[in-house]
Amino acid sequence: MKPNDLLSVTSLLSVLLLTLHIAQDVVFGLDPAGLHHLFGVAILVVIACGAVLLRERPSGKVIMLLGGVMAVAMLPLHMRNGLRPEFLEKSGALLFVWILYLLGVTGGLAVILAVRALRTE
Repeated sequence: MKPNDLLSVTSLLSVLLLTLHIAQDVVFGLDPAGLHHLFGVAILVVIACGAVLLRERPSGKVIMLLGGVMAVAMLPLHMRNGLRPEFLEKSGALLFVWILYLLGVTGGLAVILAVRALRTE
């Protein structure tokens, strides 16, 4: 698989996982539902456009790099104070934590691939 293809796939996977994560934040009450989520949708659209429409351009690679940084940031943002024990007893808590780890892995890979792609230009 070509490096640009792998970067695009990794970025799109991060977008998918970010949408699942944001939905879980709303369901678990960590983030209130509201129209402010349209801003998040706009950010995810920009990352998806970078992965699909601008993938061969440096601007697309920078967008995917920033999307990877966002994905990596989710785990430390949620774990900085630890998760409350009552939250961990809820149904779906395992999936929530698992998605945080997957975001860290896919985001980290996207960052590495984007940096490599930007250096070769």
